[in-house]
Amino acid sequence: MAERTNCEMWKMEAKNEDTINLMIYDRVEGDSYDWWSGEKIKSETSARHFKEELDKYPNAEKINIFINSVGGSVLEGSAIYNLLKRHNAEKTVYIDGFACSIASVIAMAGDKIIMPKTAVMMIHNPWTYAVGNAEELRKEADDLEKIGESMRQAYLVKAGEKLSEEKLVEMMNAETYLTAEECIKYGLADAHEEEKPEKPEEPKEKAEARAKVEKARAEQAQAAIEQEMTRRREMAQAVVEKYIK
Repeated sequence: MAERTNCEMWKMEAKNEDTINLMIYDRVEGDSYDWWSGEKIKSETSARHFKEELDKYPNAEKINIFINSVGGSVLEGSAIYNLLKRHNAEKTVYIDGFACSIASVIAMAGDKIIMPKTAVMMIHNPWTYAVGNAEELRKEADDLEKIGESMRQAYLVKAGEKLSEEKLVEMMNAETYLTAEECIKYGLADAHEEEKPEKPEEPKEKAEARAKVEKARAEQAQAAIEQEMTRRREMAQAVVEKYIK
């Protein structure tokens, strides 16, 4: 069977021998088929592809995971979460923009989750399309509830005592968008991304000395300008006296 690969949606690269960076910047999707041509379409955001890439760095001690994704396949995302949790490296997750749906579950694999104040996380229950008779549809609903229950464990493990399962169920039922501040409050993130530190205030004596130097330089510059203007006026006066009588 022929195969083709969809466009690269994420990127894993070695920062150095011990550290790798993982970019998750689009939908998480599994392999699929083109039913017209029979081609197998290999996804660059599948759990299979993720494992293949991760296996290239068996000695990694630190993994930086950067997320900006609306989510995707629960099947693929759950496996990626577990692959990361199982890895011995220290894992730091950075929510660069959105971490929605299954992308938020992947984020929970981080030992530390960092969110800028402008980032957003969205959590909700899994959903699907279904066809069938009444019994089949009832079973599909029951199966979705079990899948949702398993997803909740990722949030609860990360949040610890900061978030009860009752509150989590309430938020997932409501399809809740969370700010960085709310994520930290509920234990779904650990800290805001550090802003660039302001320059430390200059000691008073040093500031006064610097001001004196700057003032002296300004006075010298002003004196030089006045001297130059005087010289030009004298030259102009000399020309007038010589040629105009």
